[in-house]
Amino acid sequence: MSENKIKLNRIDHLEFYVGNAKQCAFYYQYGLGFKLTAYSGLETGSKDKTSYLLEQGKIKFILSSPLNSNHPISEHIRKHGDGVKDIAFEVDDAIFCYEEALRRGAQSASDPVTLKDDNGEIIKASIKTYGETIHSFIERKNYNGVFMPGFIPAGDRAIKGIKETGLVAIDHIVGNVELGGMNKWAEFYRNVLGFDRLISFDDKDISTEYTALMSIVMQNDTGKVKFPINEPAKGKRKSQIEEYLDFYESPGVQHIAMITGNIIETVTALRERGVDFLTVPKTYYDDVLNRVGKIDEDLKPLSELGILIDRDEDGYLLQIFTKPVEDRPTLFFEVIQRKGAKSFGKGNFKALFEAIEREQALRGTL
Repeated sequence: MSENKIKLNRIDHLEFYVGNAKQCAFYYQYGLGFKLTAYSGLETGSKDKTSYLLEQGKIKFILSSPLNSNHPISEHIRKHGDGVKDIAFEVDDAIFCYEEALRRGAQSASDPVTLKDDNGEIIKASIKTYGETIHSFIERKNYNGVFMPGFIPAGDRAIKGIKETGLVAIDHIVGNVELGGMNKWAEFYRNVLGFDRLISFDDKDISTEYTALMSIVMQNDTGKVKFPINEPAKGKRKSQIEEYLDFYESPGVQHIAMITGNIIETVTALRERGVDFLTVPKTYYDDVLNRVGKIDEDLKPLSELGILIDRDEDGYLLQIFTKPVEDRPTLFFEVIQRKGAKSFGKGNFKALFEAIEREQALRGTL
């Protein structure tokens, strides 16, 4: 590691604060095809918090619920509903990354702590980012247990026979921030974590007849961590970003994009399990190949499933978005397959946001 470089190896895990982790874990297993691999709770000595670790490919999600009303998770859920609390990074030196981040202007969320058990130790420290979201630095080079101290193998808590759905890694994580906050947080990632601006979109790129938003995509030096940051732009009606901020009651994670190697198979499996996706008019497919050119896939199943297509100078991509995965219209997921493309589907923005507006209209929030 260079003298002052914060090196992020990868996204270690995402921790969600949820009202009922046990029931939520059932949805992530059955609906999304994750494997429940580890557990922490009363039986493991955790007296105020229960957590379930779910994995698929390289993706790790922790679902955590409080065991009493005094726990900080209880207040987080009361205000925001279920949502992402921690986007954690695996690093070689957690204390260095934490102290260097503070030196560069970050605010501490929790001081370094060493967690130990018979399988070794993990060092963890956290800083604040937008809203009440945090980033934890996880140093696990001296640990060979199931996940981290306090967790045990899930055993009989896992649903037997669950088949994965082909989700293999996190592609990007999108944050929604307040009006005027986008550039501030882009600068935070540049100054504190050494990210670069990959691409930006203004309200001319991302707009419909009624609503608009602006976005900057920040990326770390390895390209393994990509964070688009959205803020609302002026429009005739309430945008999806404003709706999110109203219901989440602060900035936070809007959606998580997950990579698949075969989007047709993945989305077919997810739909069969009851996962709801946004849909676009069938007319979208009338001229899509004129816009994006030749693709390897048959257009018919893409049309039947509602999968969107876009191309850039490096190739093309296939993508689709779920509806919000909880009653508050906040968090949702994207499934994406990249066939060389490095962009984010700019050509689909109008069709996608019109689909979101139709859902907003049904909710009475447009």
